[in-house]
Amino acid sequence: MLINKLPRYEILSEEAVATLDKGWRRIVSELGIEFLHDDALDAFRKAGMTVDDKNVKLDPDFVLEQVAKAPREFDLQARNPERSVHIGGDHMVFSPVYGCPFIRAGLERREATLADFQNLARLSQYFPELDSVGGTICEPNDVALDSRHLDMVFNLMTLSDKPFMGSVTSGPNAADTIAMAEMVFGRESMEETPCVISLINVNSPLRYDDRMLASLLEYARANQPTIVTPFLLMGAMSPVTVPAALAQQMAEALAGIALVQLIRPGCPVVFGSFLSNTDMQSGSPSFGTPESAVGLLCTGQMARHFGLPWRSGGGLTSSQAVDAQAAYEAMMTMLPTMLAGANYVMHAAGWLESGLVSCYEKFIVDVEILRMLHEEFTPLEVSEATLAFSAHEEVGAGGHFLGAVHTLERFRECFYRPLLSSTANYERWKRDGGKDTAARATDIYQRTLEEYEEPAMDAGLRAELKAYVDRRRTELGD
Repeated sequence: MLINKLPRYEILSEEAVATLDKGWRRIVSELGIEFLHDDALDAFRKAGMTVDDKNVKLDPDFVLEQVAKAPREFDLQARNPERSVHIGGDHMVFSPVYGCPFIRAGLERREATLADFQNLARLSQYFPELDSVGGTICEPNDVALDSRHLDMVFNLMTLSDKPFMGSVTSGPNAADTIAMAEMVFGRESMEETPCVISLINVNSPLRYDDRMLASLLEYARANQPTIVTPFLLMGAMSPVTVPAALAQQMAEALAGIALVQLIRPGCPVVFGSFLSNTDMQSGSPSFGTPESAVGLLCTGQMARHFGLPWRSGGGLTSSQAVDAQAAYEAMMTMLPTMLAGANYVMHAAGWLESGLVSCYEKFIVDVEILRMLHEEFTPLEVSEATLAFSAHEEVGAGGHFLGAVHTLERFRECFYRPLLSSTANYERWKRDGGKDTAARATDIYQRTLEEYEEPAMDAGLRAELKAYVDRRRTELGD
């Protein structure tokens, strides 16, 4: 995983931070947040907050007292201990696309299947730039809705030995995830070091729905971390100005984090951000925009202000195809993600068409972007050896360094070697088929799937997991 030690790019003044702080405080205390779950309402009521039907008005200082109980950093164990990750501080964890109902492969756009889910899990396992296999990498629409979470969790745990994300579509689905994780890691180990992280989306504006809350409560009681994330498209789910969206984001996220700490003090949690804007001409969501980049930079600064690990970023784009727009919008999101030092990065590979599509070729484009950014954000080594004075002595004025000893000792590894990009001259490129980026990406993902090797798992454990899936599928069908 990447440890990003470069300075953070912070654009908010002290005065701006103070103004934003007043903004979220006013929202939680004067407007309140709706929580559509009785257990959440009872927890706030017992803590002395004002509960009116489903609306909870919160004391901002109480919220901060609860938030202070959350750890600033924590470990997330993987089935393969060598792939366990650290969340917080200078560490950055990258996870693939999440939640898309459609698939794009080449020129074909269609509903996603379980086979696609499995392939995307294999790609996520294969590339070291991805630290997590993710969660709902795509929505396998050929599997029954009431039991597909079982298939997804089973495949995440067997096709990869990296950390994975749990199901959040209901409380029972979250309980299934926890039960399956216990088979692999053991309850005591999970309590000590969490092994599954899950995404809890706020039903913005200012509402947590019953399904997400039921999942949040299950994971909090089991001491498993959640990424509490307001879903903000400015102009639709928040006001159109970035400061207003930031204040709302803090109000919603901090309220949810406070609830986690009420349920299980000290439970790990991640301050989540999904902030972009709406195209006010069409009403469609826009991604990879300057506004989202600014919001991302500000979110990182505010999360550090509260002492919380945070999630944002990803290779986001509104493009319908794997084209220049898809690439520059993805980079428009990923570069500020690196500059702001997001600790958990969802949608880092494979996102297309405003999150409707998980795309094989875009997956490879995003891996290339990640590889390049890993290199760019590795601190520069400045030493006598890298100054290469001996090379100047050898070559002198007017010569060239191609045959210098310093070059010959380093030429195999001195520069970044692309996975996807072409550096061939025109004639060689034509001889090789004249393939554009998307076509080359097709070749790479297909070759990668051929080379993939499933990580080893004890046969008895695999059978136990499969038996649980089969039993629960029958129960849910009944």
